Amino acid sequence: MMKLREIDWKDLLVRNNTFLIFVILIIFSAIVSDSFLQPMNIRNILLQQAGPILVAIGMLFVILAGGIDLSVGSLMAVGATTAAVLMSSGFGIGTSILLALILGGTFGLLSGVLVAYGRIQGFVATLAVMTIAKGASYLITNGRPISIEQNISALSSRAYGYPIIWITCIVILVALFVHRYTGYGRKVIGIGSNETALRLAGVPTRRYVLSTYVFSGIFAAAAGVFVASRTSTGSASIGSGQELDAIAAVVIGGASLVGGRGFVLNTVVGALILGMIGNMMNLMGVPSYPQDIIKGIIIIVAVLLQVATGRTHRSV
Repeated sequence: MMKLREIDWKDLLVRNNTFLIFVILIIFSAIVSDSFLQPMNIRNILLQQAGPILVAIGMLFVILAGGIDLSVGSLMAVGATTAAVLMSSGFGIGTSILLALILGGTFGLLSGVLVAYGRIQGFVATLAVMTIAKGASYLITNGRPISIEQNISALSSRAYGYPIIWITCIVILVALFVHRYTGYGRKVIGIGSNETALRLAGVPTRRYVLSTYVFSGIFAAAAGVFVASRTSTGSASIGSGQELDAIAAVVIGGASLVGGRGFVLNTVVGALILGMIGNMMNLMGVPSYPQDIIKGIIIIVAVLLQVATGRTHRSV
């Protein structure tokens, strides 16, 4: 049996502090509100965070490769508005969603090309794509919300077993497998740790970097469709500020912002933590504005923890 003194308690705490915060938050929320642990409230949290979880997973892979994607919020709007306009024009649900995902992936491809082949910093490239995508979503809808007549709300319906929750669970499992057990995942992590070494070893690093932005764009568009399914409306305002929440979820999950280190489950828990904070404050009757202050404080604390544990330095 391993002796207690042989256990690296610091490393154990570092690896699991996200889950520790999660458990503490659940206990605190249950104490301050009797409604928090009610099945209906738990269901609402899962439905509301299904989209943000997808966005955070896409963001994680971009950050693992040493990048950043500020366009995800606008791409949520693109996904939602594209699906809404197509469905309101008579296209089927499946076709509309597929085209929305393709468009999201196309914007992601643009970001990837600018970063990987244009050698433009991810912050600048995705900021430009964010602006283009936001303008496109307003152009698609003529600046007004589009009501969806078809029953896309079935994706969020109890009668159908809340499909978006199950879809999100499947995406999480696939992301876990790709991250931990595939050559793709190892190479993405390797690029974030030491891109030069991989490139000298013959790995086409630019293609891998580009692919992370494509996947991020697809996941963001899917998240926008999820939101549209809950509201039965496609609006250009969907996804506003979601890029910051996605980055926050990844950081809370313990990923290094310079790449090479990150965890899928921790990122998912990070997204749930942000959703739980908003839910708890709503149950307490706290206005929405202080929630942003608390999120900012959480990001600062998470980054300080990274600095304290050395996570912000690249592995070599």
